[in-house]
Amino acid sequence: MIFDGGSKQSNLDCFLHCTTPVVKSQFLPKNEIRNLNRLWHPWEREKVEYFTLGDLWNCYDEWSAYGAGVPIVLNNGETLVQYYVPYLSAIQIFTSHSSVHSLREETESGDGEIRDSFSDSYSDESECDKLCRWDGSSSEDGASEQDCLCHVNERLGYLYFQYFERSTPYGRVPLMDKINGLSQRFPGLMSLRSVDLSPASWMAVAWYPIYHIPMGRTIKDLSTCFLTYHTLSSSFQDMDLEDDIDSAGRKRKEGEDIALPPFGLATYKMQGNVWVSGNYGRDQDRLGSLLSVADSWLKQLRVQHHDFNYFMGIRRG
Repeated sequence: MIFDGGSKQSNLDCFLHCTTPVVKSQFLPKNEIRNLNRLWHPWEREKVEYFTLGDLWNCYDEWSAYGAGVPIVLNNGETLVQYYVPYLSAIQIFTSHSSVHSLREETESGDGEIRDSFSDSYSDESECDKLCRWDGSSSEDGASEQDCLCHVNERLGYLYFQYFERSTPYGRVPLMDKINGLSQRFPGLMSLRSVDLSPASWMAVAWYPIYHIPMGRTIKDLSTCFLTYHTLSSSFQDMDLEDDIDSAGRKRKEGEDIALPPFGLATYKMQGNVWVSGNYGRDQDRLGSLLSVADSWLKQLRVQHHDFNYFMGIRRG
């Protein structure tokens, strides 16, 4: 297969475009607009759009089953399609106090915590004592050494749920399967709306390559794994992200589907220059910028993200 030189997108552009979820938009009933948290939604609007987490996960359904196909142009001009499977790497959901209590009834039957030897997920069904575990540590770690974080609730919200994957890639299930399992215990993972979530709510998706078409040979440049960071809150919905390759010089129109391009990115096993040769070398700077933003985000939230540390070569005991 030979590449048509008329294409304007670099390989990095194509990856970000093909792995960006585009979610169905809904309009918030007018009688609910006045109930929004004004710290998170300070603007006055006649119409407020949102998406549900359930609709967001639906974007990953086919990708989880078959992989997301990304057209890639090799250095010799040959083109192929590399497929990547998404895995839930990390997620933190912060809501308003009232939202937490309305969801408590749905999760009261469980112990509020799912843990195994590799992963740690947690639902904030208690008061601020459990909120102190928002740094990604396990229940055995020294949460008692931290001061109660009640004073940050107003700004960050209340931690409804968090999950940090720590198993090896071969021990994971695709994102949609993971979410379906977790939502049995925490139904808010399906029912919560983007307007219910604080600006501190986020997720990270790990993308691992599985195969490429046409097949027949191993290409080291295509062994790269990606970690994409996405906001889950409507607070950033109308912000112009520098790296939003879908913008194409125009703003999203009212009622159109909502794209959630990554605000941060990390890579692993980056070899060759397949991912950095496009856009006249600017993709190299772009990768560095997205990595820096991801690092800053985790530091602001004081989160130890296992996959990020692994991608960066930071090994913890």
